[in-house]
Amino acid sequence: MNDKLIRSLRENYQISFKDSELLEQAFTHSSYVNEHRHLKQRDNERLEFLGDAALELVVSEFLYMWYSDLPEGKLTKIRATIVREDSLAKFAKECGFDQYVLLGKGEENSNGRNRPSLLCDLFEAFLGSLYLDQGLEAVSRFLSIIILPKIKAGVFLHEMDHKTTLQEILQKNGDVDIHYELIKEEGPAHNREFFVTVSVGEHVIGEGSGKSKKMAEQKAAHQAILGLEKK
Repeated sequence: MNDKLIRSLRENYQISFKDSELLEQAFTHSSYVNEHRHLKQRDNERLEFLGDAALELVVSEFLYMWYSDLPEGKLTKIRATIVREDSLAKFAKECGFDQYVLLGKGEENSNGRNRPSLLCDLFEAFLGSLYLDQGLEAVSRFLSIIILPKIKAGVFLHEMDHKTTLQEILQKNGDVDIHYELIKEEGPAHNREFFVTVSVGEHVIGEGSGKSKKMAEQKAAHQAILGLEKK
């Protein structure tokens, strides 16, 4: 097992694994296992399943207690924002987990170490291994350092899924044709800005821009929601 990872977990999060094989499995991608079959190592895919459940339970309980006045629908949306792929990938990066995951050569060469889906799975797998090694309380303590302070600061209230909210508003009386269109791109390839409109039928109801098409669409949807609320 990587000594730097063990030291990082101990120094930054006061975590010391009893079963080092569980920790190693959490940081072993299937591409590495496929290229090193003689080692008979197990990949982290089953641990992802367990970690996902532990994450949702801890986050759900905290949201329930912290936002005591919010209805179920709003709590569900905030939770979805927290546990979505890009959020979990950011948490994995913050923890430095991307430095320690074992990848096959093909995955490494295709920039897999920075791929959001891989990092998301890695974060969940780590939670699964921690749960098996030390229980839900240990998972909760770790998340109280990485995620829960961000919830308290209201970070995820500003990152809610505006596209879903807009769809719910517009379609409450039946199906409506909602269309997002990329109208232009500006800037160099490494610092691109995307501009998007959202329309109902032939009427543009919102515009937005961002560093990705998804972000621009969310901002366009948010602008549309604000416009509808004023009517």
